[in-house]
Amino acid sequence: MYEDSSARIVAGLREWIATAPPGAKLPSTRALVAQYAASPVTVQKALRTLVTQGTVESRPGVGTFVRATRVARPHDYGWQTAALGTPVHRAPHLPAPLRSPPNDVIALHSGYPDRELLPERLVRAALTRAARSDAAISRPPAAGLPELQAWFASELGAATTMGTASPAPSDVIIFPGSQSGLSSVFRSVVGAGRPLLIESPTYWGAILAANQVGVRLVPIPSGIHGPDPDDVARAFHRTGARAFYAQPNFANPTGARWSSTVAGRVMDTVRQSGAFLIEDDWAHDFGITADPVPLAARDDGGHVVYLRSLTKSVSPAVRIAGVIARGPARERIHADAQAESMYVSGVLQAAALDVVTQPAWRTSLRTLRRELAPRRDLLARALREHVPTAYVAAVPQGGLNLWVRLPDGTDVARLVRDCETAGVIVASGDEWFPAEPTGPHLRLNYSGPNPGAFPTAARTIAEALERNSGP
Repeated sequence: MYEDSSARIVAGLREWIATAPPGAKLPSTRALVAQYAASPVTVQKALRTLVTQGTVESRPGVGTFVRATRVARPHDYGWQTAALGTPVHRAPHLPAPLRSPPNDVIALHSGYPDRELLPERLVRAALTRAARSDAAISRPPAAGLPELQAWFASELGAATTMGTASPAPSDVIIFPGSQSGLSSVFRSVVGAGRPLLIESPTYWGAILAANQVGVRLVPIPSGIHGPDPDDVARAFHRTGARAFYAQPNFANPTGARWSSTVAGRVMDTVRQSGAFLIEDDWAHDFGITADPVPLAARDDGGHVVYLRSLTKSVSPAVRIAGVIARGPARERIHADAQAESMYVSGVLQAAALDVVTQPAWRTSLRTLRRELAPRRDLLARALREHVPTAYVAAVPQGGLNLWVRLPDGTDVARLVRDCETAGVIVASGDEWFPAEPTGPHLRLNYSGPNPGAFPTAARTIAEALERNSGP
């Protein structure tokens, strides 16, 4: 919490209000300015805070008064149980990567890079310019700002292989973040009750989106080199599925990057099955020792529905993603997006476009790559040194995470609790499996704050593991 003059005034007035009778009039703004040696703007800010908290009420032209205290009573919402009935899809608990940790812990659970890795000055300047532009008061086109559509199309077009047609700007649909895009794609391309092939383990948000849509998940085992193409072919044949959700580059959580051979065989199967590959290129901006090569870059037959988000590489506050699809699939996704949210904030779109078209954006990405490498290596080295019983199958060539296999029999839930008690927050790997976990895992984020504490975190994990294996 940030302390300022208004917070000091709020605290002082709350003490005064605690002893004042209901309906008592607060001192005038002029009197409070003199009492607290603050500006009228600061005093007004403090009064607005108290109004928002329900402590006082403002009567224009009369003054500000202490609200009458209401007697607290328990709320009875039991009637809603009968009105709502049994939920079709039971909402899960808050996923570990979304938890906001206290300031005094070592946080290895998040799905986002630390703010010092992001182009903060670019973002602040872009948001200021966007707020002053027409985007602040006008409705953008339903599919997105044409300039931003063109940028997403050109980014994928730059990677297209010889003989493959580049996507057109009109193939792009802008979404308020990848989660919204996934939900819309799953509804439009797969449909409730129908099968969707999905890597296992995979991104927890995709599992959540599929469950909310009512899609029937068909897990495909996927390791450090991606899925076995034969497994994919058998699953398509067995289930009659018409879509496969995958992350071919720096998969979350494993860090896997498909080889050209695996990518080619999977694409052949998708085409032969008359199916779609839903490609989530979430880590496009997080290559470290390798550059991502989207599978969509080798497809112009409309088999790949491509999703790329800017939320992690630009700012968590700028939730912008682009979906690229062709043919009737694109029209269905667009129609679903319009029905769901009508359009995406023009201010956020303008800010995102401003950031990624600045020359400093490329500089920021190069700096990010340089920063991620030592963080990744430091965490991997700390685990090897202090947690020898944990196993990291491969140090990823990109992305934000290490996927750590724990000894058989580890009680992961207990381990997570013990680590948190000791001041280290980690994420149980169970959340990344669309079916039963195949073993105990942790997903550890090396892009978070305070990398210097990685050795301490590793020692804490080792101590928790030792207690876990005890009688």
